[in-house]
Amino acid sequence: MIIEWALNFALLAIALSMLLGGWRLLRGPDSCDRVLAIDTLYINVVALLVLLGIQQRSNLMFEVALVIAMLGFVSTVALARFLSRGDVIG
Repeated sequence: MIIEWALNFALLAIALSMLLGGWRLLRGPDSCDRVLAIDTLYINVVALLVLLGIQQRSNLMFEVALVIAMLGFVSTVALARFLSRGDVIG
């Protein structure tokens, strides 16, 4: 019973965090702020998938969260290199 309440509270907190991250993505004054907002959003998606996997007792959610985490890391590094140098490879 306590676990269900804690999972629901955590899901609500992650959803609120995603809403605020989406706000920063739309209203970010600089491109660096938008990259950080995208980074925060993919971390929130990973957390949301892990929490849903715990709630639904599904191993598939954990695997999807792992793939999204790896793709998010690579895309963050690529965006940071593009913003700092102007190219990704080279």
